[in-house]
Amino acid sequence: MKKMLRIILLCCSLWYAACALLSTPALASDKELLGAGATFPFPFYQKLFDTYFQTTGIKVNYQAIGSGGGIQQLKQKTVDFGGTDAFMTDKEISEAGAPIVHIPTCLGAVVITYNVPGNPQLRITPEVIADIFLGKITKWNDKRILDANPGVVLPDMNIDTIHRSDGSGTTAIFSDYLCKVSAEWKERVGEGKSLNWPCGLGAKGNPGVAGLIKQVPGSLGYVELLYALGNNMPCALVKNKSGVFVKPSIESVSLAADVTMPDDTRVSITNTAAPNGYPISGFTWLVVYKEQQYEGRTKPRVESLVKLLWWVIHEGQQFAAALDYAPLPQGAVAKAEALVKSITYAGQPVLQQ
Repeated sequence: MKKMLRIILLCCSLWYAACALLSTPALASDKELLGAGATFPFPFYQKLFDTYFQTTGIKVNYQAIGSGGGIQQLKQKTVDFGGTDAFMTDKEISEAGAPIVHIPTCLGAVVITYNVPGNPQLRITPEVIADIFLGKITKWNDKRILDANPGVVLPDMNIDTIHRSDGSGTTAIFSDYLCKVSAEWKERVGEGKSLNWPCGLGAKGNPGVAGLIKQVPGSLGYVELLYALGNNMPCALVKNKSGVFVKPSIESVSLAADVTMPDDTRVSITNTAAPNGYPISGFTWLVVYKEQQYEGRTKPRVESLVKLLWWVIHEGQQFAAALDYAPLPQGAVAKAEALVKSITYAGQPVLQQ
C-alpha cells in the first residue's frame, strides 16, 4: 500500500510540476492579460475568461498554481494579477513594496470529502475534523464518528488524511477554521497557506487532492466544493456554531457571507454564527497593485485590466451559481466597485465613469 501511495504521489507531483512549468508567463500584448494563483476558483475563472474573450477580444491567460504562487508572481511583477483565497497579510503587502488592492470575485466552500466503502453521507463535528487532522482519530469506526452518524456502518479501517502540499488559499481557509474551533490545533499547527502537518499525505492543487482521495481507499481530505462534485465525491455535513449539521451549498455559503465587509474586503467568514450557514466558507480575490505605472506597463494594458475587474464583479457574477460558487453579496460588490475605482495610472484613476 505504501509503495502504491508513493507512486500516486509521484504522478500527482509530476503532473503539477508540468502545469507550473507551463505557467511561466511570457511577454504579452495589451490584448492579453496574465494571471496566476488559486485553484479554488479556477473553474469559475475559466468560464469568466473564456466568455470575456468571446465578448471583448481580450485574452486572459490564468494559470492555477495555488494562492501562494499567485501572490509570489504578483510581487515579482510577472503577472497582471494574482488569485488568492487567503487575503494577503500586512507582511506580504509590505514585501510587495506598494499598496495592493483586493477585489473579491465570488465565494466558495471548503468541503470534507472521503473515500470509504459505499461513501455514505456522513455528518462530522469540528472537534472530530481537528482530531483527524491532528492524527488523534485514526480509524473510521471511531466512537466519535459513529456517534454523529447513528445507523451508519463504518469499517475498522485506517483514515489516511490528504492535505495540500503547496502554498494554498484553500489550506488558509481550512486552517483558519480549525484555529477557531480547536485550541490544540491553533497551538500546535496554526493558520496559513503552508503548514507543518502532523500527519497525512500531501498533494498539489485542489485537483491533486481530489484525485488522490479518489485513488486511496480510507482517505479523507479537504477541497473546494466543485472539485468534489465534479468527481462524484461525497461531502460531509459539518456541524456549525449553532449546532446545525449543514450541507455545503451556494445557499449555505451565502448565509455565511452575511457579514460586515471592511473597506479593503480582507475578511474571514469561517465558523459563521449564521444558524444555517456553512462554517468552512471563504471569499476569493484577484489582487493587483493599486498604482499600475510600473515595469513599463502601458496605459492601454492597464485599462484592459481594470475593465476586466469591473466586468468580473458585475456581468461575470451570473456564471457563479451554475458552477457551485456563491455570487458576491451586494455589500461586497459595492466595496469592490470602490476598490476598482481606486486603481491609478501615474496617480490618476484609470476607470472613468
